[in-house]
Amino acid sequence: MVYMKLLPYLLWPVYFAAQAQEPVKQVCVEANSQLRSVTTKEEMNSALAQQWGLKLEELQRFRDLMQGPLGTYSPNLDPLSALGIEASTDAERQRYALLQVQAEATRVEKLLAYQRAYDQAWKQRYPELALVNLSPIASPLMSKSKTRQAVFVQYDCPECETTVRQLQASGTPFDLYVVNSHQDDNRIRQWAQKAGIHPSNVRDGIISINHDNGRWSSTATKGPLPAIMRKVNGKWVRQ
Repeated sequence: MVYMKLLPYLLWPVYFAAQAQEPVKQVCVEANSQLRSVTTKEEMNSALAQQWGLKLEELQRFRDLMQGPLGTYSPNLDPLSALGIEASTDAERQRYALLQVQAEATRVEKLLAYQRAYDQAWKQRYPELALVNLSPIASPLMSKSKTRQAVFVQYDCPECETTVRQLQASGTPFDLYVVNSHQDDNRIRQWAQKAGIHPSNVRDGIISINHDNGRWSSTATKGPLPAIMRKVNGKWVRQ
């Protein structure tokens, strides 16, 4: 009987020892959670830097730059543009420029591939309608304005290059179509570079570069190229 009364008192040390361990366990859980959070953040930063071809310290410099005047004036700059603008040496500036050219080339290739898929989908879905009456020209990736012009050009055409340069200088949004491109992305890219089209204008959707895919013929418009077309009352009219 006495043993039964003493038993609760004998268990007190066990109880207090268990209570003492609870804060230690909580600290361990919080420490492990913080460690996982730090590890995940480091992995994300490493992956992001790798995507842009940058080192971790360069990615951090980009973030620091965007907290200052550069971020205030140009809040939507990508890492390569920001680092290139604020480069301290010609070698740095050239490195970021090369990285951006590579990134833009990859992006344009993907954009053109999707444009071809869009054109093919249109032909399959609406074979009786001419695509030139719309604009991917109706593609959400290509068009930001309902009043965009369609500019048709061809190879070995100095006047075409001059017209495109003038339109670009004026800030006019337009969709460029290269006639007889033969679906050759390299040729169409070389033509755009020769004409002086800025990659940033393509990236921002001000200018889109497309294979003609028979659009020029479907307009039934006569005359030499270049041709600047604008939609009037649902029809494309030469300007």
